[in-house]
Amino acid sequence: MGEGEGISSSVIRMDADALNTFMAEAFPQSEPGSRGYVVSAAPGHVQARMDPSDKALRPGGLISGPTQMGFADMAAYALVLAHIGPVAMAVTSALNYQFLRPCRPGSLFADAQMLRLGKRLAVMDVRIWTDDPLKPVGQANVTYAIP
Repeated sequence: MGEGEGISSSVIRMDADALNTFMAEAFPQSEPGSRGYVVSAAPGHVQARMDPSDKALRPGGLISGPTQMGFADMAAYALVLAHIGPVAMAVTSALNYQFLRPCRPGSLFADAQMLRLGKRLAVMDVRIWTDDPLKPVGQANVTYAIP
């Protein structure tokens, strides 16, 4: 961002296609789709999807906690980048995850909302669900440090 270019939660700088392209380039060691992908980006909001493989299952046949938390973090990262542009070194400074229901195998969906976007920190709420967005399997409060 140049001088005089402020950040705003009411304007996005990257759409879903740009975010997915950037993340594929920024994380070339990841298998395509292993982190999920952005479905839509709008001011203050990102939706994402992940189709986890059997490698993401824990004993009991549920999607593992690390998989859910990583997906929540990806959605939060995408939301930050959507607003500040392609800044690879924006980093997670806090992530608190609540497991709300068993996460059965299948597609995961994330709904990330910007709560506060400042010059140095962004705070977001991320809800993860499988079949019904009104019945989330997990909820994360994520804070990102912006360089």
